[in-house]
Amino acid sequence: MRKALLVLGTLALVVAVVVGLRQADDSDPAAGASARPLTLAEVSRPLPANAPAKLAALHERVNELVPGGKRALEAQLRALRGHPVVVNLWASWCGPCRNELPYLQRQAVKRAGKVAFLGVNSNDSDEAARQLAARFPMPYPSFVDPRLNVAGGYGARGLPVTAFYDARGKRVLVHQGEIRSEAQLAREIDRYALGRG
Repeated sequence: MRKALLVLGTLALVVAVVVGLRQADDSDPAAGASARPLTLAEVSRPLPANAPAKLAALHERVNELVPGGKRALEAQLRALRGHPVVVNLWASWCGPCRNELPYLQRQAVKRAGKVAFLGVNSNDSDEAARQLAARFPMPYPSFVDPRLNVAGGYGARGLPVTAFYDARGKRVLVHQGEIRSEAQLAREIDRYALGRG
């Protein structure tokens, strides 16, 4: 009987370890590690002169809070057709949103001139949103969504939420929950926004 219990206990431990390893992102040793936020100067560097005009204009709107909610966001998405777009829903009161903002900052800076980034500030006060943006400057504007109309359209079950649009303006993926690493975000941009696999 003891041997059987020992075998079952060992088997349960092995299963738990295997499941844990499968859920971890082996290809990204930094998964879950927090990154240093970029500074306002780092996210505000001008784009090269040959950057598409629409993306250059968007990049100049660092930390801008845009009124108009869902309608304003939809108009901006229509104006960006021809370019892949990443839309991130965030709020100052959302811990996982703060965790992933450095990854969004870095990818927005690295892909400036190739991929458009937009934010949606959800169910928040403008003052709290501005305070968070001062700590985590966003190299793109954020649309104010006080009544969660945008979040509802994405089927949000909480925050954060990140949506990926291809260059035709088709929404390809809505990622529910926190993005755990910059590498994960980069893979999702490549796969869903850029259609590379």
